[in-house]
Amino acid sequence: MPDDITRIVKLLEKDYNLTFYSREKPFKVLISVILSQRTRDENTLIASKKLFSRFDTAKKLVNADISEVKKLIKQSGFYNVKARRIKEVSRILLNNYNGKVPHEIDKLLKLPGVGRKTANCVLVYAFRKPAIPVDTHVHRISNRLGIVKTKTPEQTEHELTKQIPKKYWIKVNELFVKHGQAICNPISPKCDKCIISKLCNFSKNLPKDI
Repeated sequence: MPDDITRIVKLLEKDYNLTFYSREKPFKVLISVILSQRTRDENTLIASKKLFSRFDTAKKLVNADISEVKKLIKQSGFYNVKARRIKEVSRILLNNYNGKVPHEIDKLLKLPGVGRKTANCVLVYAFRKPAIPVDTHVHRISNRLGIVKTKTPEQTEHELTKQIPKKYWIKVNELFVKHGQAICNPISPKCDKCIISKLCNFSKNLPKDI
């Protein structure tokens, strides 16, 4: 399987330009990922841009009126909960970390609303540290390929870190997310257009007339 994983990564890299190291500050990455929870990418982008046009640091966000924060992030959904959460995260960053985002996963996981996917996203996209954030795309594609046989994202992350060489960890999330959005859709995946279909258990098991 390691040889297949190497081939999968290299094939996907040919189709998708990697931009995994964000040019945004770690604070913006963290808050954006929290806003992305249970919403679409395009909605996250809109909400993040509106929010950071007014409050782009932990200090500014802590002092922001929560009603204004809710209005700015409304596009992201669940904005009442998220507004309270990002203000609390900002408060903790100011009190405990001088306003800086920590780059250790155990410290990130102690922040409100930060689970393993969010923490790993911050490590990869804010600090370029090897980690495998597992969202719905990564979970789905990993199981379809046959790299793992898991039921939860947490199980998938655990197995992927054993199956995938560490040098590829930082690439997995972005490659699989882009592939999941463009080709390997949840329903009616475009297997006929997939460059890794020959390495995919799901594709191999499709009826021949499909």
